[in-house]
Amino acid sequence: MTAARGDEPAPGIDAGAVREYLLGLQRRIVAGLEAIDGQSFRTDAWQRPEGGGGITRVIEDGNVFERGAVLFSHVHGARLPASASAHRAELAGRAFEAMGVSLVIHPRNPYVPTVHLNVRFFVAPAAEGRDALWWFGGGMDLTPYYPFEKDVVRFHSVCRQALEPFGADLHPRFKKWCDDYFFLKHRNEARGVGGIFFDDFNEAGFERSFALVRSVGDAFLDAYSPIVARHRDEPWGERERSFQAYRRGRYVEFNLVYDRGTLFGLQSGGRTESILCSMPPIAHWRYDWHPEPGSPEARLHGFLVPRDWV
Repeated sequence: MTAARGDEPAPGIDAGAVREYLLGLQRRIVAGLEAIDGQSFRTDAWQRPEGGGGITRVIEDGNVFERGAVLFSHVHGARLPASASAHRAELAGRAFEAMGVSLVIHPRNPYVPTVHLNVRFFVAPAAEGRDALWWFGGGMDLTPYYPFEKDVVRFHSVCRQALEPFGADLHPRFKKWCDDYFFLKHRNEARGVGGIFFDDFNEAGFERSFALVRSVGDAFLDAYSPIVARHRDEPWGERERSFQAYRRGRYVEFNLVYDRGTLFGLQSGGRTESILCSMPPIAHWRYDWHPEPGSPEARLHGFLVPRDWV
């Protein structure tokens, strides 16, 4: 662990093992996505002047993925940004270390859903008579443009399986957290069909909490790849493409208004190109537009209402 000057890392915490896992996860996911698409990801390593850096891996104009970003970051500093301490007052002014892998995949075919994954680790080292604080966070969620129940059941089933070894209560708890978090309050609608989401998780102790995060990260390709394979070659036209761009606008609104990771990255001096490469390359906004009643586009609205999929 690279602790801020004058601070002591949390005892019993192996940040080096977390870092190695995250780097390996990034490599494995990129390899899996490259096998699907047939094109390679571009790789950019970057350094943060205040401490740390990361590796950005991006695909654009691929055969299957119009844009995809799989990002590793490991940053540290002497003072947390406001976004990190807004809901944890005891963190204000603390030194910190944060690392994680996050990804967003925007497929070209409107029948293939957008997907997001994030797994992360945070430490505020002990200092000035205050105990060290640490936790894991993460999850994955699915954002379809057209409703296919089979896809959503698959995604939620894999999410549940990833959490089952750690307690029967975790999947319903993390699923609800995801439904609540990925919600556009100003639109009064869900961003997608959810998945799982958790933050500030340390209740199981370091080793078991880390194992849970590994289980979630390792489940991603199994959750998403069959969905891509099912729809990647379905024919589509301008109508479907236009609706995809319209719904992508909702994705942008959430990331810029509510997403903690985006706010943390920008406020902590992260690399802007890496933070914003999760945005779709094309998005549209229409004034007071409503889909035709009974159309596939109209059915999506009812599909986004949270429910028990498995």
